[in-house]
Amino acid sequence: MNKNAPIIIKKLPKSFFLRSTLKVAHDLVGKLILKKSGKKFKIIKILETEAYVGEKDLACHASRGKTKRNFFMYEVGGIFYIYFIYGMHWMMNVVTERKNFPAAVLIREGEDLNNNKIDLKGPAKITKYLRITKKFNGMPINSKLFFAEEKNAERFKVKKTKRVGVSYAGKCADYMWRFILKK
Repeated sequence: MNKNAPIIIKKLPKSFFLRSTLKVAHDLVGKLILKKSGKKFKIIKILETEAYVGEKDLACHASRGKTKRNFFMYEVGGIFYIYFIYGMHWMMNVVTERKNFPAAVLIREGEDLNNNKIDLKGPAKITKYLRITKKFNGMPINSKLFFAEEKNAERFKVKKTKRVGVSYAGKCADYMWRFILKK
């Protein structure tokens, strides 16, 4: 994408998030996150995602059932699941699929398209840049914070790898549920 060219976007419909979590995680790579900041938008291109699917996925927060923390993962797709980790970082996930099936996609890495040289390699850096906190937990994707795609976006390939930081999850740690934009 030419950074000097205007970005013409098309907002992703709620139905995009009601599909298979693995499909959503794959298809979000290369899409945009937009957050209204005053009269402008902060725009991030998604470079990496990670899928968490159901109570049988030992890396998923729902592997021990429904709790106060993961409550929103059990809602219908198209809302945010935000949680705090290591006592210092917020993580942004988007809930996918149907009600009472806990699944979500973690946004792991992005690229700032506002011509800023901001490092967005890591989910905590993304939430810090976008000022995502607990108040977004359970919030529907809306006009102030949403996902979109560029019209006539360039084509690219997505690479699948093992998820990171989930070695505690036994065989589930080996699932190829991390999706990365191939450069």
